[in-house]
Formats: sequence, C-alpha cells, structure tokens
Amino acid sequence: MPGTRGKRRTPLLFAALGALVVVTACGTGGGGGDGGRSDGRTIRIGYQAFPSGDLIVKEKGLLEKALPDHTIKWIKFDSGASINTAFVAGSVDLAAIGSSPVARGLSEPLNIPYQVTWVLDVAGDNEALVARDGSGVEGVGDLAGRKVATPFSSTSHYSLLAALDEAGVDASEVDLLDLEPQDIVAAWSRGDIDAAYVWLPTLDELGKTGRTLLSSRELAAADKPTLDLGVASTAFIDKQPEVIAAWRKAQAQALDLIHDDPPAAAEAVGKQLGIGSDDAAAQLKQGIFLRPAEQADDKWLGRPGKVGNLAENLHSAAEFLAGQKQIPAAPELSELEKAVYVEGLSDAVSK
Repeated sequence: MPGTRGKRRTPLLFAALGALVVVTACGTGGGGGDGGRSDGRTIRIGYQAFPSGDLIVKEKGLLEKALPDHTIKWIKFDSGASINTAFVAGSVDLAAIGSSPVARGLSEPLNIPYQVTWVLDVAGDNEALVARDGSGVEGVGDLAGRKVATPFSSTSHYSLLAALDEAGVDASEVDLLDLEPQDIVAAWSRGDIDAAYVWLPTLDELGKTGRTLLSSRELAAADKPTLDLGVASTAFIDKQPEVIAAWRKAQAQALDLIHDDPPAAAEAVGKQLGIGSDDAAAQLKQGIFLRPAEQADDKWLGRPGKVGNLAENLHSAAEFLAGQKQIPAAPELSELEKAVYVEGLSDAVSK
C-alpha cells in the first residue's frame, strides 16, 4: 500500500494493520454499495493497469453503453492490498483483484463481505520473479540475504513466497520489501534491490536490465496457480444483481475480443496502458484468458448447486498464507464456496 514503501513487516504487524483497517472502516460505516454511501446509480469500479479484458471494458465504454442510466466511476489502484482496504472502507462496489489478496480478504482479520463474480485471467508469464543484472542472483536459491521487492498482499507476493518455499529458502532469510510497482522501478534503477516479483507492464520494464528466474506459469504447473478475479461487494450484489449481469456480459465481450480479434484487443489495452499496440499484443499473449462459457465450468466458478474448483483454489491459497503466518488461519472450504457468486452466470456467458 502507499505509505509502506521499503518497510519490512512481520506477520504480527500484518495482522495488526489488518485489524486497524477494520476498526477504521467500522468508524466510517457501511460496505461497498451501502445506500448511505452511494446514490444507487453510481457504480464504483476499482481497476488495475495490467493487460486484461477489464481494460477493454473501460476503454470501449462497454458498461456505460449497457447501463446508460448509471454513472460508471473507474478508480485506479496499484495493488490488491489497496483494493481490499477500499472494500473495507466501502468506497468501491466492484473491482479487479488477484486471487491471493481475495483469499486474504475473505480470511481473518479482514473478513471482507465480497464475492467472486468473474475470472479475468490466469497468471502465466505476465507475472514473474526477475533478478537485476549485476546483482549476482542466478536462481531463487540465491535470494537469501538479498533485497527483494513485491507489492505485499498481492498475487506476486503470494507467488514469491511460494517460489521461496519451493526452493527451500526461508522467507525470513530474505529482506522482503513492500513496494508498489512504480516504486519497484525507481528502486531497481537506483540499484537498491536485487530482485522483484511483479506483473506487467512493470515486468517488461525490469526485463530490460534483468533476467527472469521464475514465472507464475511455472508455479501454476507446480500447483500454486494465481488468477486475476472480478469481485463485488455482497451488499451491492444483493441490491443490484442486474448490474452484475451487465458487467459480466461486458467482460464476456472483452474476452471474445481477445480471442477473436487480437489486434482490436491490443489497441484498446495499449491505449489504457499508454503503450503501442504491438507491445500490448505481446503482453496479452503472456496471460491465459478463458472463453466466456468456461467461466461456468466446474474448473472455475461453476453453477448454482455446484460451485467450481475456484473455491478450492482460494482455500489452497489461504492455507498457504496461514502456513506462512500471513493470516491466522484459512477459512473453511464451505465458507469460500459461499464467496463464489454463480447466480445468473450461465445466462451472462451464453451467446
């Protein structure tokens, strides 16, 4: 989160900060979509600047076209941690966020009342661990005693911990720094850090003077997959399910564009990221994007009466975070199944 740059945190401090966020939020009242904080016609969407269908929805105004009687307010965030804070404070209704921060958000001490409504992408080569040229780091096993940056409570943070675990390196032996993507670039250019785990487009910038040690695609093959998800406040879902249906259909249009018209998808994403279409196309190819109909498969969100394996994915992530002492304990699988919103999904993804 902003304001935590360069600070190393212990697990107990993580919990204390989480509790502080909860207390602060309780003082301001309400969850996302609460009538006291929204006029019901303004939809507050948290987004992140990584290549995805979400940026296509924003660039092309797909949701604005689908909901002309609503005001769509897009709010940019740098990481999942800050989005979780926004949900706790009741300042967003929907958002794009990684699976690891979702697992954290659904666990103690945050217990955020939100639900997963969509799979934006499965992390592939679009998130990776990179070592700076001249750092002397040749592999994950060399990171003990080194300064490694990542946005805490993000999918990259989760993947970094998983990579260290796989390599037999105790995370306590690594000088882990909590930096947002733009701050990672600055620290990297100064030579203040030896390595970083981060996502596109920052990853491409680091790759100019560094080498990839491990990607999230490789971790997925080792049963540590991460995803980018669409989530919505439970209160907002209950009050405006028709908005969720429209949002899903807009996201389905974006996924179709990625698969069926890559140049058009790249153009839209490039405009949002401020890069050329060729660079945007290359970045999109590094992610794994589902077809809309796959959203309702047993492997992903599932359907009413049979929630898909996404709940298992979140449970595994939460158990890993608990094992790393990032959260007190993982929620029961049944609780995480309730956090996957499948009502109306099949209708939204059918043509």
